Amino acid sequence: MHPGTASQKIRPTFTLKLHDRDLELGHRTLIMGILNVTPDSFSDGGAFFDQAQAVAQAVRMSEEGADIIDIGGESTRPGAESVKLDEEIRRVVPLVKILSKEVPVPISVDTYKSEVAALSLDAGAHMINDISGLRFDPEMAGLAARYKTPVVVMHIKGTPKDMQQNPTYADLIGEISAYLEEGVRKAEHAGLKRDQVVVDVGIGFGKTLCHNLELIRRLDEFHSMGSPMLIGPSRKSFIGKILDLPVQERLEGTAAAVTMAISRGVHIVRVHDCAPIKRVVQVSDAIMDTHAFNNPI
Repeated sequence: MHPGTASQKIRPTFTLKLHDRDLELGHRTLIMGILNVTPDSFSDGGAFFDQAQAVAQAVRMSEEGADIIDIGGESTRPGAESVKLDEEIRRVVPLVKILSKEVPVPISVDTYKSEVAALSLDAGAHMINDISGLRFDPEMAGLAARYKTPVVVMHIKGTPKDMQQNPTYADLIGEISAYLEEGVRKAEHAGLKRDQVVVDVGIGFGKTLCHNLELIRRLDEFHSMGSPMLIGPSRKSFIGKILDLPVQERLEGTAAAVTMAISRGVHIVRVHDCAPIKRVVQVSDAIMDTHAFNNPI
């Protein structure tokens, strides 16, 4: 048996159809760089609230190996309050317009509001990242279909304000699978193909430490949905609880989670620290033999 056979089975290949290019998934792990233009995000709140700083950070992440830049204008940390529509638009849309010209990689918009998504797509964004799995705004699925844009469908239990108030599951994998499947079917019903809907189990969004660890261990079970997979473990509180470290000292823990996720066949990792995680991804992909490392020794 060829040594790459097992890894290829673990990670199926897909092609995301963006409006001006294709994104090939499965041959190597893609990095989605996080750009929060908020005053209160859990990890980098306020750091890139200024537009010039945000542009510089996006350019830096692109140079450091990010394949996608994900812009968020509303904090979704545990306990966060929602942001008014006009304020989120003010934070996000002008930045999308600038970055669509300043960086060579696709722009994703992290929003569950269809109005923000529509204006961002008009400004040059390439895809939507919806933490609600198309549930908070009934117009989002139809919008993605009309624009023929890929969408990330994430699982969340509750809302950011209450999601960490004693989250419980009778069947963790089954319940999350059903939630994600409902989101994928909404997108399909609206007109998107299943392979254009990226699923995300929602690490830290209504999960305990044990829930998060079990999800990462069992990520391969979600391949049966027939969609690409994204995961966002970067600097999350479950890492802090294991290591007893503050948010800015969780790089190694993030790297470990990313490595394990790649071993389970994830296609995209959403992270803050693009340069070091790029190196983690390159080694992990080489071990997995996903054609990311072809030079003979």
